[in-house]
Amino acid sequence: MTSTTFEGARSMPPTTPRIGVFSDVDETLIRVKSMFRFLEFYLEQRGEPTATYERLVAGLRKSARQGASRSEINRGYYRLLRGESARRLSDAGRAWFFAEWNESPDGLYVPEVEDALTGHRKLGHEVALVSGSFFACLDPIASDIGADRVLSTRPVIRRGELTGEVLAPMIGPAKGRAVRLSGLLGGFDLARSAAYGDHISDLAMLQEVGRPVVVGDHPELLAHARSAGWGRLLTGMARR
Repeated sequence: MTSTTFEGARSMPPTTPRIGVFSDVDETLIRVKSMFRFLEFYLEQRGEPTATYERLVAGLRKSARQGASRSEINRGYYRLLRGESARRLSDAGRAWFFAEWNESPDGLYVPEVEDALTGHRKLGHEVALVSGSFFACLDPIASDIGADRVLSTRPVIRRGELTGEVLAPMIGPAKGRAVRLSGLLGGFDLARSAAYGDHISDLAMLQEVGRPVVVGDHPELLAHARSAGWGRLLTGMARR
């Protein structure tokens, strides 16, 4: 499946409004942080020592401790992939997905969210994954769960290689804009649409729909949920 982002949408809204379901991915739909698990896998596949991954990630962790925003951390991650082949990353992403699927002792997906999305699809709702991650990680997940579209961070690619830059990190307010534009350009009835998120950075996305659901137990996000009367999905991850 090829990632689809709101920037590329050009179709006119259909006559009958559609119902969408917008879901965060990392630690909402899946148990892991996809970008970092993928990076570790990719470096191992290239024959790099474990110390290489630790060195690269240490720089991002230092930036976070110094107060860098999630968007800045997101940009920093993609700078680590400068010069990498998009095709090679895509191939590695499929291998990473199957490795995670086969090796995760509790399963890759958060079962409560996977079941919820399956229920939406049975009702004819269109599922969109909304994530700061990128095609290597998200395309195999979207294909596996039958997602209709992916709204994600888009690395800039020139001559088949990543430049290290991105068009815009799909973090925080960008998620809200992506959902809002999906409604305008894709003909979604956002008042009847749902969204699932686990972190305060998902707040803008959740505020764009009529049926927001907080996944897990993030204190700040739960405070918004209680005051606004939003739904909550308690998962096995949150109870541990």
